[in-house]
Amino acid sequence: MARKKKTKKTKKIKKTKALNKSKLKAPSKIIDKKSLSQNPDEKPEIKKIKKQATEKKTYNLKDFVVYPKHGVGKITAIEKATIGDIDIQFYKILVEKEKLTLTVPINQQSKLRPIASINQINKCISILKTKPKIKRTMWSRRAQEYEQKINSGKIYELAEVVKDLNKNTDIIADQSYSERQLFEKAYDRLKSEFEAVLKINPEDVQKKMDKALGRIKIAEAAE
Repeated sequence: MARKKKTKKTKKIKKTKALNKSKLKAPSKIIDKKSLSQNPDEKPEIKKIKKQATEKKTYNLKDFVVYPKHGVGKITAIEKATIGDIDIQFYKILVEKEKLTLTVPINQQSKLRPIASINQINKCISILKTKPKIKRTMWSRRAQEYEQKINSGKIYELAEVVKDLNKNTDIIADQSYSERQLFEKAYDRLKSEFEAVLKINPEDVQKKMDKALGRIKIAEAAE
């Protein structure tokens, strides 16, 4: 009989412990509700932004950068301006090929990219050496794709357009007007980046590109 009484006592102790735990947890829930319900009409404080938010990547004066829609440009100035209560810094970028000066705020520099590395230039040369891809889709659709690649700002896609539109000839009859225009646009943009990276004169850059494309034979024949 004594053993049965002991088991009953232990059960009672367990129950009381469980009740105590539930009592301890309950007030925390009530506090949370109170904190949420307090001052519902209060508005958050609005702080004035005095300085423009910047991104991690920064460029220096005289750096070459690539703006996707216009190609290679050179930073000629880093200027400041105040619009409202905000101080804004921006780059002045000269795109010499298009005789255009761009104004790009520093907090929107995600549109810019640094010029390619030597390894990337070498990969572009190997792309130019490969055979062009022949597509059977309508020219209007292909032209849109080429235009998107040119304006993407991606150097490998630019090299692919030059390679695909290269006809290994200067005879106008072998190319449509729009085809030739797209080729020249892509070729000039790629050439300007080659010049900025390799730091050699435009004639040598052209010879390097034409050799990879197989166009060097045309120049030799003309001479």
